[in-house]
Amino acid sequence: MAKQEAVSLSDTFAEFKELKNIDRSTMVSVLEDSFRSVISKMFGTDENYDVIINPDKGDFEIYRNRKVVKDEELEDSNTEISLTDARAMGEDFSLGEDVTDKVDFASFGRRAILNLRQTLASKILDLQKDTLYNKYKEKVGTIVIGEVYQVWKKEILLLDDEGNEMLLPKQEQIPSDFYRKGDAVRAVVAKVDNKNNNPKIILSRTSPLFLQRLFELEVPEINDGLITIRRIARIPGERAKVAVESYDDRIDPVGACVGMKGSRIHGIVRELRNENIDVINFTNNPSLLISRALSPARISSIHIMEEHKRAEVFLKPEEVSLAIGKNGMNIRLAGMLTEYQIEVFRDIDDSIDTEDIFLNEFLDEIEPWVIDTFKSIGCDTAKQVLAIPRDELIKRTDLEEETIDDVLRILSAEFEDSDARYDSDEEYDDQNEQE
Repeated sequence: MAKQEAVSLSDTFAEFKELKNIDRSTMVSVLEDSFRSVISKMFGTDENYDVIINPDKGDFEIYRNRKVVKDEELEDSNTEISLTDARAMGEDFSLGEDVTDKVDFASFGRRAILNLRQTLASKILDLQKDTLYNKYKEKVGTIVIGEVYQVWKKEILLLDDEGNEMLLPKQEQIPSDFYRKGDAVRAVVAKVDNKNNNPKIILSRTSPLFLQRLFELEVPEINDGLITIRRIARIPGERAKVAVESYDDRIDPVGACVGMKGSRIHGIVRELRNENIDVINFTNNPSLLISRALSPARISSIHIMEEHKRAEVFLKPEEVSLAIGKNGMNIRLAGMLTEYQIEVFRDIDDSIDTEDIFLNEFLDEIEPWVIDTFKSIGCDTAKQVLAIPRDELIKRTDLEEETIDDVLRILSAEFEDSDARYDSDEEYDDQNEQE
C-alpha cells in the first residue's frame, strides 16, 4: 500500500514538473505551499516542518523539528518527542534539545496524498489562469491567429497554438464571415476579462484597430514609423476610410498604402471580406479634410461651424449622390472620420425650378423620418423625388412600397392642385376679358 502511495506521489510531482509556462521559482514555491497546506490541515501547523524541493532531480525532502520532553510530559507528538524515543534514534539527546528527522510523506497515508494532489491541481489551475491572463493582457491590440474549434450561434470558440481558448462574438465578426471547424482565423485581441479568476479572451474583426494592424503588417513604411495612420472609420464588411500622414515629404502616404496596382491593399481587402477601403491624406485643416473624406464627390464650398462641430457642404446636383453614397454610407463614414456632422446642400442656381417645393413643407402630411430618408439619397424637394422611378425609390430608400406610394400621391397631388388652380385663374381671366 505504501509503495503504491509513493508511486502516486512521484507521479504527481512529475506531472507538475512537466507543465509549460511555469518558471523554476514559481514551481518550487507552489509545490512547497501545497505540501505545507496539507501538513497544516493534518497537524494544525506547519511551522516546525522544513520542505525542500529539488526541481532538477524531480523529488523533495521533508524534515520535522520536535522538542525533547520527559516521557510523562509528552502532549503533542507532532511538535514534541519523548526523551526515550529521541535517544532511540541513536543519539544522546537531552531534555529541551531539538530533534530533526526526515519524514516520508507517503507514510501520512492515502488521504494526505489525495489532499496534496487536489491542492496541487487547484494551485496549478489558478497559476495557469493567472499566466494566461497576464500573457493575453499584454497582447490586447495585437493580431493573433486561432483555429476554429466550435461554432455557436452567438460566438465562435478558437484555440491558440497552446490550446488556450479564445472567443470571437457574433457582433465582433464581419457580417459575411463564415467559418468551419479547423479554419484559421485572424483577429485582434479586443479585451481580456478576468471575472472570478476566469480569464476570457475576446477577439474582434470589426474593430478599427484590426484594420490598423493589417496596414502595419502590409505596409513597411507604417511599421517603420515613416507613415502614421491618424484616423480610421469603418462599416465592417462594407466600406472604410483611412486617413494617413507622412512626416517625410519624399513619401506619398496614400500611394505607399495602396501599393503598385493596389498590391498592398488587396491583401487587406480580401482579409476583410472585400471591404472597400478609401485611403486619404490627413490634414489639420477641417475643410480640406472633409473635402477629401467625401471623395469621390467634388464639393463646391464648405461652411464650418466649429463650435457645433457641424459642416454645411455645397455641391453641384450631379455630385450629391456621390457624396452621400449607397444607403448614405459615404457621408456617414466621412462624418465618423472627420468627427463633424456633415450636411449636404445643392448649389442653388437659375436652372433650379422655382415652382419646386422643399420636402420640409410636407411635414404635416409625411413623417419626419420618411423625409429624412429621402434626403439621405439626395432628394430635398418634391420634384426631385417625383423625377425618380417608383421601383428605383423603393430600392434606394429601402422603404415599404405602401409608404413610397403614399409619398408619391401626396407630392403629385400638390402639383396637380397647383395646375388646377392655375387653370381656374386662366378661365377667370378669359371670362373677364369677354365681359
